[in-house]
Amino acid sequence: MITLEAGVSPSTVSRILNGSAPVSAFKRDAVERVLTTRQFQPNALARGLVRGKTLTIGVLTQDIGSPFYGEILRGIEDVLAKTDYFSLIVSGHGNQKDEIAGMALLEARRVDGVIVLNGRLTDEQLLAYSEHLPVVATGRGCTFRNLFSLSIDQFHGAYLAVQHLIELGHTRIAYISGPEDNLDSTQRMRGYQKALMDNSLMYDSNLVVHADFRASGGTLAIHQLLTARRGFTAIFAANDQMAYGASLALYRLNIRVPEDISIVGFDDLPSSEFTMPPLTTVRQPVYQIGELAGKAVLGLIEHQPIQVQPLALNLIVRETTRRIRP
Repeated sequence: MITLEAGVSPSTVSRILNGSAPVSAFKRDAVERVLTTRQFQPNALARGLVRGKTLTIGVLTQDIGSPFYGEILRGIEDVLAKTDYFSLIVSGHGNQKDEIAGMALLEARRVDGVIVLNGRLTDEQLLAYSEHLPVVATGRGCTFRNLFSLSIDQFHGAYLAVQHLIELGHTRIAYISGPEDNLDSTQRMRGYQKALMDNSLMYDSNLVVHADFRASGGTLAIHQLLTARRGFTAIFAANDQMAYGASLALYRLNIRVPEDISIVGFDDLPSSEFTMPPLTTVRQPVYQIGELAGKAVLGLIEHQPIQVQPLALNLIVRETTRRIRP
């Protein structure tokens, strides 16, 4: 129908839709007038197949139900929504075996590129995947040819959190960490320790509990800390979700925040502004991480230069911290 109305051949219409070859301005105008009149929507999948692509971006996340990863995924999808690409999301569940299986699934689906959100895959494994597939990895520092990494200074963010508590007069600061073998956890642990050391405060391993980045982990951590009976006036939680759980546990024990215990989280999830009381936390640009990851993987696929400005971390002071009473 389009060919008859525009007075051109089917191959000409195909070349215009796919951009696969030059077409005269006269023929292009004729086809575009018919397309506009009929409100024609081209088949993105068909165009992708002509270009040898599936127009699919694989995303390997860690926990689909996590609000942290949810914000990143929202950023990725908002970028892809402006293109013909769509995302195929699989979860690695925080363990390397599932991540490898997830990558195998994405490769079998012939995705055009992959975004790996943190996780347990080694740099060597990511490099191996990138030999035949564009890969963008968050929370990493390795970038090579077909592999692009987005790294954030987790060490500095943790340092900001602990320094804030020290400036409020706290000297006994507990730390609710993530898993010991998690890269973000280890970097935030280093920031916690360095802030203590720079202020001549002793590191006490009894004030450190390793949890799982979930709210329930924060709740359990409070019971472990109180059982240790080491005494503390402030808590730095390695993410907002564990800070939520810690606050709930303290509330149930009639321990007031911030009157009795100050708490600082990490991430500044959208809900942190609306907790009771609103959470003091380190803001990392979670949504922007997703946006940048989406743009970066498209840049790799299209062989375009990738320019990324450093992502800054900021301390957001709200109402879960206060100066310690003399």
